[in-house]
Amino acid sequence: MPEAQVDPLYKLRHSLAHVLAQAVTKLWPGTLITIGPPIETGCYYDFLFPQPISDADFGAIEKEMRKIINQGQTFRRDELSVTDAKKFWRERHQKFKVELIEDLEKNEKVETVTHYANIGPKGDETFVDLCRGGHVESFKEIPADCFKVMSLAGAYWRGDEKREQLMRVYLAAFPSKQELDAHLNMLEEAKRRDHRKVGKELDLFTFSDLVGSGLPLWTPRGTILRNQLDAFVWSLREAKGYMKVTIPHITKKELYETSGHWQKFSNELFRITTREGHEFAMKPMNCPHHTQIYACQKRSYRDLPQRYAETTTCYRDEQTGELHGLSRVRGFTQDDAHVFCRQIHVKQEILNIWEIVDTFYNAVGFGALKVRLSLSDPKAPEKYLGTPEMWNRAEGALREIALERKADFFESPGEAAFYGPKVDFITKDSIGREWQVATIQLDINMPERFDLSCVNEEGKDERIVMIHAAIMGSLERFLSIYIEHTFGLFPLWMAPTQIGLVPIADTHAAYAQKLEADLKAQGLRTQYFSHDESLGKRIRDGEKQKIPYLLVMGDKEIEAASVTVRNVKTKKQVTVPVSEFIEKTLSDVETRKLELSIG
Repeated sequence: MPEAQVDPLYKLRHSLAHVLAQAVTKLWPGTLITIGPPIETGCYYDFLFPQPISDADFGAIEKEMRKIINQGQTFRRDELSVTDAKKFWRERHQKFKVELIEDLEKNEKVETVTHYANIGPKGDETFVDLCRGGHVESFKEIPADCFKVMSLAGAYWRGDEKREQLMRVYLAAFPSKQELDAHLNMLEEAKRRDHRKVGKELDLFTFSDLVGSGLPLWTPRGTILRNQLDAFVWSLREAKGYMKVTIPHITKKELYETSGHWQKFSNELFRITTREGHEFAMKPMNCPHHTQIYACQKRSYRDLPQRYAETTTCYRDEQTGELHGLSRVRGFTQDDAHVFCRQIHVKQEILNIWEIVDTFYNAVGFGALKVRLSLSDPKAPEKYLGTPEMWNRAEGALREIALERKADFFESPGEAAFYGPKVDFITKDSIGREWQVATIQLDINMPERFDLSCVNEEGKDERIVMIHAAIMGSLERFLSIYIEHTFGLFPLWMAPTQIGLVPIADTHAAYAQKLEADLKAQGLRTQYFSHDESLGKRIRDGEKQKIPYLLVMGDKEIEAASVTVRNVKTKKQVTVPVSEFIEKTLSDVETRKLELSIG
């Protein structure tokens, strides 16, 4: 793409990656440079430093970058033959650049590559990088206060743990200081809401070194939260005709060889070898197992659609350095479902799933969802199973449904699963971050690989199609997003503890205990705060636990058969009859009301 057509923000961030690399190589001579792409919030660059660096060096890097920018340097584009380019980088002892050029020569059959040189005010060459372009015309276009060095992270060269351990320097970069400041403020708020911190404070989950990294353990409170969400998803699915199934957690490798997952994800599988020498794997996904439930008997067209649903744990051998709280784990629970149907059913089945997605995300308090149509990359057909004709038909069907739904959608080539295109739903959380959540995948390949069919009206075998549907997807990842979105202030219907009972003194305990028994009999989740501590401390403890309602009871409440209700969100208190409180609370739970209606 000509540089004039490149997005200005991409140009800014790409240019700053070059400035970052120039500053680093000036401050630490002998540093080996690798790659420095723009990313969503700025850019990063991976280096092999000759000595350790730390966040104490960030100020020096920023100072040197501003010095380079203030010089008003420009870029010069040079085109070199592959031979000359390799010679150029070998002479500078930059082995990673040589390797990149060799890969381009081998995989893309290029005969030339481009270099971009930073040119100083006197026409001197201050830095050179192997690059395809997309930069500002002059460094004067870059505001000197629009970026900030953010963090360091380890990164293996080419993502291969057997290769060199590099140091990745992250840079935040925005068109203006105001936008940068807004981003930094958002990051501070994100730290405050970090699900690992909030989850510990609310006693939702824990990790154990004896159990292993990336394997979360859910406490009673956290399990209530998971179960409430999962039960809601199941109620929506049950209404659409889904049936629950159950599968084992391990499988013979042949199942995944047939599905194509073994070849595609073999490095991510936990493998088990039996005493007899048979090779098994811990299941990383459920869809191949579900195909075997469908295939266990001959199906007539009258039996379709078959809709299977299951919430079950899967396992993937993620690298230790990539694990992060609940958002990246080795054991994760999927609310998974698969529909086996004919082509004539596809549209209605996807519309049904879409309706479930909308209902669920409205009920948990996310706003309107954007939709990404994740399509195949026409330039890399070798990455996908099936023929171009099959892909065109499947992608066209999803596009037609998105248009009919009048969805806010965009197309993203290259984001499809290897077995079919997807509808990915994207939400924005309360501090403005976007997350991909639910997904619907139209699978045109697995029925072919497992020879799944039905007997049609003419008595002939007809190839069926398969639809994958995840509403929360990984419950762990969804809850990492949701805990931060709500800051642990969960809606009443799903809160682990819905009501806290706070008698003012010993003389009010019997009244409070009788009320607690009545609330529990109605299926409400309660916690009794004994009068051993001061009233103020008990209220503060209830608020720290983010219990939606705290009921304070003293002489006046007993006399009037009432409770003083303290709303955790508003901190307001209002006194209402017990009967009214129970009626409103049960109604709010049943209707999954988002906001507390009392106080």
